[in-house]
Amino acid sequence: MAVSSPLRAPETTLVLRRTFPVPRERVFRAWTELALIKQWFGPEEHTIPEAEVDARVGGKYRIAMRSKEGQVYRVKGVYREIAPPERLVFTWSWEGEEEQETLVTVELHAQGDGTELVLTHERFPNAEVRDRHGWGWNSSFNKLAKALQ
Repeated sequence: MAVSSPLRAPETTLVLRRTFPVPRERVFRAWTELALIKQWFGPEEHTIPEAEVDARVGGKYRIAMRSKEGQVYRVKGVYREIAPPERLVFTWSWEGEEEQETLVTVELHAQGDGTELVLTHERFPNAEVRDRHGWGWNSSFNKLAKALQ
């Protein structure tokens, strides 16, 4: 009898797919180069007032997102795997909530002249937190699409 891990259960795992009409090398750079990250990261109507990115295995990142109301949210993590231009794996935790570290895997698949991005964000404590992150990622991907044009 197969037993599923509670860390990979559907209610604690988010999987999103988005296709961009640019080569995957360009999409990969958008995830690893600071100047590009500042253009798209975070939900729409959020800006990135500060960010640090050391995109190498064991390197850390820290990104501050400011809402239009002025609230600042900071996320941080460690890069676990970097395989340009195919795959990026990193931990994710909100500052002040380190005990709720989650894991993000970004896979980039060539599709003709474009790229299919598959994001798997797992280890959420519950479906509500998963769904909030789904909203944030989808909103961020809208910004990424504009930044890649």
